[in-house]
Amino acid sequence: MGVTSAGRLVDAYDLVILDLDGVVFLIDRPIPGAVETLGRLRADGVPVMFATNNASRRAGEVADLLSGMGVAATAAEVLTSAGAAAATLASRFAANEPILVIGADALRDEVRDAGLRLVDSADDKPVAVVQGYGPDVGWRQLAEASLAIRAGALWVATNTDRTLPSPRGPLPGNGSLVSVIATALDRRPDVVIGKPEPGLFEAAAQLTGARRPLVVGDRLDTDIAGARRADVDSLLVLTGVSSRADLEQTPPELRPTYVADDLTGLFAVTSGTER
Repeated sequence: MGVTSAGRLVDAYDLVILDLDGVVFLIDRPIPGAVETLGRLRADGVPVMFATNNASRRAGEVADLLSGMGVAATAAEVLTSAGAAAATLASRFAANEPILVIGADALRDEVRDAGLRLVDSADDKPVAVVQGYGPDVGWRQLAEASLAIRAGALWVATNTDRTLPSPRGPLPGNGSLVSVIATALDRRPDVVIGKPEPGLFEAAAQLTGARRPLVVGDRLDTDIAGARRADVDSLLVLTGVSSRADLEQTPPELRPTYVADDLTGLFAVTSGTER
C-alpha cells in the first residue's frame, strides 16, 4: 500500500486514526503543532477517529480533554481500551456477574455500565479480572487480582504498554503493572484488548465505513504493530515513545509505512513509499 502519485500524504486515505498519548498530547498538554494540524484536517473534511490504549478515561472524558485543548472532538470519535474491554466482558458473561477491576474509575464505570457487578476482593469469587492503567493502583489491588486469577478468573488486560509518555519522560504503563502479576503467576493475560491487537483500528474503520484508513502513532510495538495486524498503512511520529534509533533497530518488515517528526507530516508532499 502507500501513496502512488505525488500529493499530500493524507490525501491518499479516507480516515485518519490517531493515537493520543505521544501523538496529540503528553498527559494533559498538547504537543506543539497538534492542535493546528487537527484543525486543518477538520477544515479539509478529513474523517478522524481517536484510538487509545489508555483505560483511565472514558470516551466522553477524552473528548472533553481534547476540546479543552482546542481540538474539536466528540465521544463517538473516541475508542478506548476501557470501553472495548467492558464490551468484551459483557459478551462473555451474563449480566451481574462479578468482575474484579484493577485500574482507574473510568474502567470501573465502563464495566458497571456494561451490566456487570464490581467486586474488590478475590473472596467474592470474580469470574474475571480486568486490569487497566490507574495512577493509584497498588500492591493490595494487584494481590487480590493475583489471587483471583490463580483461583480461575479470566484475566483481561486493557493493554500491555510498558511505558506511557510524559513531559518528563516515559513513565511505567499498564504493561509494567501487568508484568507484576505475570511474574507472580508465571503466565500472561488470557486476553489483551488494546493495540497491538487490531480491534480498535478495525472498529474505527467499521464505524466510519472507511476503506483506506491511515494509523498514526508514536509506538512501534503497539500502534505500528497493530496497524500491520490490521493490514493498514501507518505513520510513526517521533513525539512520543519510539525514536529514530528504535526505528533503525527494527526489522524492515515491522517498520511503519511513513515516518515524520510530528503530525504536520500528514501534509507533507510525497511520491509514496512502500513498506
